[in-house]
Amino acid sequence: VVHTSRYTFSFSMAEGDIAIWFKGIPIVTRIWFSLSVIFPLLGRVGLLNPLYMILSFDLVVYRFQIWRLFTSAVFYVISPQTGFHYLLNLYFLYSYSRRLESGIFDGRSGDHLFMVLILWAIQVVLGLLLELWLLMDPLIMSVIYVWCQLNQDVIMQFWFGMQFKAMYFPWVLTVLNMVLRGGGLTDLLGIFAGHVYFFLMFKYPQDFGGRSFLSTPQFLYKLLPSRRTIGGFGQAPISRRQDPANDNGGGRHDWGQGNILGNVHGN
Repeated sequence: VVHTSRYTFSFSMAEGDIAIWFKGIPIVTRIWFSLSVIFPLLGRVGLLNPLYMILSFDLVVYRFQIWRLFTSAVFYVISPQTGFHYLLNLYFLYSYSRRLESGIFDGRSGDHLFMVLILWAIQVVLGLLLELWLLMDPLIMSVIYVWCQLNQDVIMQFWFGMQFKAMYFPWVLTVLNMVLRGGGLTDLLGIFAGHVYFFLMFKYPQDFGGRSFLSTPQFLYKLLPSRRTIGGFGQAPISRRQDPANDNGGGRHDWGQGNILGNVHGN
């Protein structure tokens, strides 16, 4: 009885720790992460037919199976050959979406959700045109790309002691996937979508003085009200269009700070 009580107590403690960890994930990342776990697992155990989850131009356009636009972004076929890559996807989703939502979008989950929706919409269009079945890979890559652009000068430590700036990380992952899995197309699509968002949201309005094409709809703020915060990790890019009177000739600007996969070293 003593041993049983001890094991029950340990299990309750572990269950409590997991609940605390889960509740501590920012809401948009938490929901996205949960859906990306639930749908693949339901498909793995046979409760969902993978054929109903994948993206198909004919089925979406001609048979109005609209749900495929959503399920193709959170579903993944889990098998002994794809299991490790799927776990990496979950890690990258959790890490980089959370860092954005608790960093530059801290207290503004509506803005973070808007970013995810823009990236998802771009991937849906590309997926329909290029006949992609699943969009999880490129969607997660696009989030990684946005974070890396906002933290370009952060030094990342990768496998085998490799060190490089965060701005190169998406390209390192792309090459790695090309070598290990013979892919690369979905990674490039993710980079493309991430660059479109980053350019329209930050680069074009701030560096080129153009109009802002992306603005979070009010209904998202009503759905996820903004809250005041005491700073966060990362910041929006500082415009290069400086006042000549205040230009000290340095020519450098900070794209934000943040944590990364592995160790971070200061420049």
